[in-house]
Amino acid sequence: MSSLQEYTCPSCGGKVEFNTALQKMKCPYCDTVYEPEAFSEFDEALNSEEVKADEFNWDENSQNEFSEDEKNGIRSYICNTCSGEIVTDATTAATSCPYCGNPVVMKEHFAGLLKPDFVIPFKLDKKQAVEAYKKHIIGKKLLPSIFKDRNHIDEIKGIYVPFWLYDAAVSGSAQYKATTVRHWSDSNYNYTETRHYSVFRSGNMAFAKIPVDGSTKMADELMESIEPYDFSEAIDFSTAYLSGFFADKYDVSAEESIIRANERIKQSTVDALRSTVNGYSSVIPTGNNVNMTQGSCKYALYPVWLLNTTFNGEKFTFAMNGQTGKFVGDLPVDKGKFKKYFAASAAIGTVIGFIGTVIYNLILS
Repeated sequence: MSSLQEYTCPSCGGKVEFNTALQKMKCPYCDTVYEPEAFSEFDEALNSEEVKADEFNWDENSQNEFSEDEKNGIRSYICNTCSGEIVTDATTAATSCPYCGNPVVMKEHFAGLLKPDFVIPFKLDKKQAVEAYKKHIIGKKLLPSIFKDRNHIDEIKGIYVPFWLYDAAVSGSAQYKATTVRHWSDSNYNYTETRHYSVFRSGNMAFAKIPVDGSTKMADELMESIEPYDFSEAIDFSTAYLSGFFADKYDVSAEESIIRANERIKQSTVDALRSTVNGYSSVIPTGNNVNMTQGSCKYALYPVWLLNTTFNGEKFTFAMNGQTGKFVGDLPVDKGKFKKYFAASAAIGTVIGFIGTVIYNLILS
């Protein structure tokens, strides 16, 4: 079985966790506070440890053998505190013992080349995530009434999500067809003048720390929707910050993530060039070109609060940026309210149209 890392309080022997409010390590039993750097020797040991392959030996006569895919996808650990067995999937890098609740870190996921370069520590705790969820559902007119009363959070967990961070120097160019339209009148005629232009834009840009989600467990759209993170608060990685939270190791490589990084960089370049084309009545893009050089990549863990809830048999997932508090997530829609809302909107539109017709007729008369 693989080995675990736990952080023990030198004062009372309790298991130390990272405290989001203090931004330090704190023992929940004796309230002793420590700087995360005090546990740096554990990370130094990781750099010198050889990453060993897991071994799974099963009785060949077993009637319930794991398939090869299942063997490759599970990990088994023994809790250092209670000796209970902790079984996780292959990418889980920090969790808690299901028997005694002590936080544990899977050391081999952060040894050698697997060690992240940076981590942004959690600044917001579970209570703040719950409050953000409650605020999120307030004022939603199409939300079923019973959702607020009967719905409860099935699961909430703070998880460090693996991200690849890309730096790049970019040169881009774009072409557009544009027009300007001018109207005027004299005593005899109304005039319209339309002028056509070919517009060209080019420029050089530098991108820093473009994040791409490195975990297949997390939907890319959900992770991107809670951006941005303030990278100025990132620090050199230490496993001490993971204590008390969940964490995943990447299962999408940096090479595989380059495709999404290129998409994000290209779209940002095209948007930046388009933002400089102003003063026209219409603008139609006709082509663009983006060239990237000096590309580099770093590995980091970013804090995310995940909340899951179930309503009428359907699962809803919400995410909150554990640093900034940005909260996102889809909500169910009451079909009856939906129909009434748009029926009312259509009625208002009809009334406005009627008033406009009356005013027009009065002006003509």
